Amino acid sequence: MGVPALFRWLSQKYPKIISPVIEELPEEVDGTKIPIDARKENPNGEEFDNLYLDMNGIVHPCSHPEDRPPPSNEEEMMLAVFEYTERVVNMVRPRKLLMIAVDGVAPRAKMNQQRSRRFRSAQEAKAKDEAKEEFYHMLRASGKEPEDEEAANKKTWDSNAITPGTPFMDILAASLRYWVAYKLSTDPAWEKLKVIISDATVPGEGEHKIMQFVRSQRISPHHDPNTRHVIYGLDADLIMLGLATHEPHFRVLREDVFASDTKPGHCRICNQPGHMAANCMGVAKKKAGEFDEKEDAVPLKPFIWLHVSVLREYLAIEMSVPGQPFRFDLERALDDWVFMCFFVGNDFLPHLPSLDIREQGIDTLIAIWRDNIPRMGGYVTCDGHVDLKRAQMILEGLAKQEDAIFKRRKETEDRREAGAKRRKQQQVDREAQSNDHFNGGGAIETPERQVVKKRKGDQGPGDAFPVFAPGDAQTSRDPRFMTHDLLVNRSSVENTNTANKSAAAVLKEKLMAGRKSSESASVETPKEPQRDSVNELTSGSITSETPPSALRKRKADLLDSDTDAGTPGRNTLVTSNAKPQVDDDGPPPDDIRLWEPGYADRYYQQKFKVAPDDIGFRHQVARDYVQGLAWVLLYYFQGCPSWSWFYPWHYAPFAADFVDLEKEKISFDKGTPFKPYEQLMGVMPAASNHTIPPVFHPLMTSEDSPIVEFYPEDFDIDMNGKKMAWQGVALLPFIDASRLLEAMKEKYPLLTPAEHARNESGKDALLFSSKHPLNEEVMLNFYSKSAGAPTYKLNPRISGGLAGKISKNDDYIPQSVLQFPLANGGMPDLEEDGSISVHYTFPSSTHIHKSMLLAGVQFAMPVLDFGDVQETRSRAQRGGRSYGGVP
Repeated sequence: MGVPALFRWLSQKYPKIISPVIEELPEEVDGTKIPIDARKENPNGEEFDNLYLDMNGIVHPCSHPEDRPPPSNEEEMMLAVFEYTERVVNMVRPRKLLMIAVDGVAPRAKMNQQRSRRFRSAQEAKAKDEAKEEFYHMLRASGKEPEDEEAANKKTWDSNAITPGTPFMDILAASLRYWVAYKLSTDPAWEKLKVIISDATVPGEGEHKIMQFVRSQRISPHHDPNTRHVIYGLDADLIMLGLATHEPHFRVLREDVFASDTKPGHCRICNQPGHMAANCMGVAKKKAGEFDEKEDAVPLKPFIWLHVSVLREYLAIEMSVPGQPFRFDLERALDDWVFMCFFVGNDFLPHLPSLDIREQGIDTLIAIWRDNIPRMGGYVTCDGHVDLKRAQMILEGLAKQEDAIFKRRKETEDRREAGAKRRKQQQVDREAQSNDHFNGGGAIETPERQVVKKRKGDQGPGDAFPVFAPGDAQTSRDPRFMTHDLLVNRSSVENTNTANKSAAAVLKEKLMAGRKSSESASVETPKEPQRDSVNELTSGSITSETPPSALRKRKADLLDSDTDAGTPGRNTLVTSNAKPQVDDDGPPPDDIRLWEPGYADRYYQQKFKVAPDDIGFRHQVARDYVQGLAWVLLYYFQGCPSWSWFYPWHYAPFAADFVDLEKEKISFDKGTPFKPYEQLMGVMPAASNHTIPPVFHPLMTSEDSPIVEFYPEDFDIDMNGKKMAWQGVALLPFIDASRLLEAMKEKYPLLTPAEHARNESGKDALLFSSKHPLNEEVMLNFYSKSAGAPTYKLNPRISGGLAGKISKNDDYIPQSVLQFPLANGGMPDLEEDGSISVHYTFPSSTHIHKSMLLAGVQFAMPVLDFGDVQETRSRAQRGGRSYGGVP
């Protein structure tokens, strides 16, 4: 879910929901790794039944990692995916089922966010390649050649390829099927395991396909209500989804992203660890051993559990209101809590302007909810449906606080900015004292400097040591130590040094003149001549030979304190290929000024381009947002209510704009998902058209294309109160689905058979070992002389509790050769495939998913003690009442 700080907020507010994973690592004997025997007891002291992998959370860090050099090709990516996946499986050691879910075609509501991410990703890759090209160009100009020519010419891998319908996703699907079959054939710990693979050809986001599976199993009379579930993934919405299943034994597994990292990062230019791009020297990697086999491995990040069961304990206390006029129902209260979390951000709607997770926005809503429980007479949600009349009460309570929230936010920001300025000035003063100690003439005579000069004066000429800035002797001019920053910005540095010397000389002359003058005159501070020299730099010292990046850096440095330097404000638009020059002393100017009266008029006029008095428009935006809230709630609790619906605005309304919600009648048209190529054309920039069949390229790039405006090379980014460009709002045009499909229709006949195949929807696959009890039943039904129907219903007593239907997979041949799908043979082939593969269909039902516990649930001992209960209850009574002013 689109709340970057949600996981940290949860772990800080509810500390006992987190515990470290105890991991058994493979041992190495005589240079050979001994694999883990996952048949042994789980070292975490508890056994688990089902493990679900939100696979995109593995593919992304394995294909373009942030803490190590990226894989050099797709085969290395697949091997990294195998290694990481096996590590996760060995941590959990599921005894019944493993589900691997890859993101398929997403609902239209998600595609707006995907589009924004992919356009930004393409811009970032372009910027990296340009910086790399410029560095090696300057390196050659200085008389040096790159030691690693291959690294110098290699382009940044386009992570946008991790989208359904691309050739990369085809390779990923084939590789996952191979690896699972290999493990089922060779690893004894997998003999009793059933594996479901839902690859990118199956529509739906990975985590929501997993939730659909969990809900489908709950309707089976053979479902064990005490099934122990673990879901792996990096998105915070997995926590909400875990609560929404109403399965009490649920954990979320993830890397501890906040664990201390003592190793430096890796360089984006040469892809070597140990230094960053600014310090790159373009030196080829030195091998540790003949084949680099002695290279130090990157330390493994630890993993943590998030116990949804413990979060349930906390929320049972926090959501219980003394004296409420109806029976307390924890499952319904949990649904309301999930619903309120949607207001601070999700992947489908922008968060309300008055709510921010870092300002305890969820606590504010909970406080309002608790205060209104007696008046509402019931819960806000029921089985994924929202009671709009009760939701109106929550929003009215928030509307009463919006002015106070905005004013408090401004006061907090002002205090933070003042503190930052003070710390910056203190740092400048410390650096000035340090520079004054090391540099000669032109500096102001401080008492400390006079003492140093007196001591130096006592020494003979031969006894004095040369004084220079640390590093100057080795790095300023010695070509052996040239770095990226020195090469690209060398002329800027040299000119700035010259200007500084000129300023010092001018100051010295003025000081000397002041001493000789008999008249009393004030001595100018060093800043004035320094500013003169800066003006000279900006007007006269820029030459045609100055590198563009050096020019940009010089302008940013020299104009840092200039208030007229075009600093983008909170409502300022910057182009996507320009780096916003934000004043480090504080946030950009805010034209909307939420803390001042009239902010709503200014907000709608500037964000939505409508007249300030158009109140009807504000209410329409609010109605669209409410429809979005209803869509998201159904999506989380019942599955996708509409494949075509989306929120048609870049910004959210104010809480005060929600009126007469009880009159709204909300319904959705289910529709059908896009085909993979249609999603690709809907989310990809033209720079990533290599992931799309060539017949569609002219639609993205040709001036004659009827939809060329969908693919702007440059686009505005509204900083919207943020300092970093990635936090701003990318103002991309929304895709008109009817126009897109009409334009693509003419190109489909030109596709090759292989391209047509990548555009078809697929089916979930069920794999298991030939030693599993299901093997005999499948062979009898599908591969014997007395074979029956091509589809039949699973017997849960034989399948280990798994409900659903299976059908014959015509592409699978029993006991055939198992081959690694990539050419270079990074994994071995097997002469006989010891796995079975069939198509799998979830059980269906006309009943909706009920927000209730199933009969027979057995709870573990509570984790929270008496002190935890008292503290949580006290915090619930006073929480959320400081920022917005709830009574």
